[in-house]
Amino acid sequence: MDTVIANKYNEVLSTLDIDVSKKLEGEYEVDEIISSFGNYFFNKMFLDITAIKDYKDLKNLQKLSMSIDMDKVIILLDKDDSISDSNSFLSRLVDMGIYNFTKDKDSLMYLYNNPNIYRDVAYLQTEKNVTYDEKNNNYEKEEHSLKHSGKIIGIKNVTDSAGATTLTYLMKKVLSEYYSVMAFELENRNIIYFKDNDCKSIKENELEDYLDKYTSTDIFLIDLDKSKKEHMCSEVIYLVEPTTIKLNELSMINPNIFKELEGKKIVLNKSLLDDSDVADFEVESKLKVFYNMPPLNDKKDISNEVLPLLEKLELVKSVPEEEQVVEKKSLFNLFKMK
Repeated sequence: MDTVIANKYNEVLSTLDIDVSKKLEGEYEVDEIISSFGNYFFNKMFLDITAIKDYKDLKNLQKLSMSIDMDKVIILLDKDDSISDSNSFLSRLVDMGIYNFTKDKDSLMYLYNNPNIYRDVAYLQTEKNVTYDEKNNNYEKEEHSLKHSGKIIGIKNVTDSAGATTLTYLMKKVLSEYYSVMAFELENRNIIYFKDNDCKSIKENELEDYLDKYTSTDIFLIDLDKSKKEHMCSEVIYLVEPTTIKLNELSMINPNIFKELEGKKIVLNKSLLDDSDVADFEVESKLKVFYNMPPLNDKKDISNEVLPLLEKLELVKSVPEEEQVVEKKSLFNLFKMK
């Protein structure tokens, strides 16, 4: 079932051919929206941006994007507001992981059936940071130039030695079939042993300079190690090795760790758990598992295991069966860039 939050464009959203399980009408604080839908299961949400009080304040949109799965949200922009045509504003939506938005009412159902992934909206990203000027009610570019426009994916170990460096390399290896990709490891020197010139070990304080150095790169993969650079990433996956000894050790070190991980993308890495075991883990930890990754042999073709993770991260899109070329047998035919 789908949900709707409407204000100015209530009449437009009322004409959609969807089954609505919950609807709000009017203007709401972001916290009110989060309270109503943060733990509410829905298939898709159509969100009239004018229903968000002070939506031009980027802090409100950022808060919303951190609390609700924006992959399920389709935003109807205000066609009467010039900000809907502002590349700076749209660029920030993309930075927040918000990819499905339009001011054209006829595009709403298209996005419903054909949701965007990052590749579809990457062209909107600007070359400079953007700030909101409250006094003049507009967005301005900061003086500091951000030369790169690539998406940044962070990979971070939660349990000790959960395999972030190896997974970073393997994701880079598979993604390179589709994009230009760089992988950076912070404050360590393990990734260099894969002997890949596009995998570099750097200092934490060098990260921004390295991101700006590779201006034409589509995707950056960052092995975050123990750094606090999550805020620089478009999104972060958190790796948990789900063995008894690792989980018990983690719980002793930080008894609140599972509470802190709520709402984050949890990947069980080097995992031998089956579907039933994963379900038990979710019940016991009160966490939702984003992906269950088995142990990988980095000397063999691991695309069969890695590509579904990349699809869930919306970095690649699966090709419908009717579009596949029968003569080609490679697994990569199941996926494509958008």
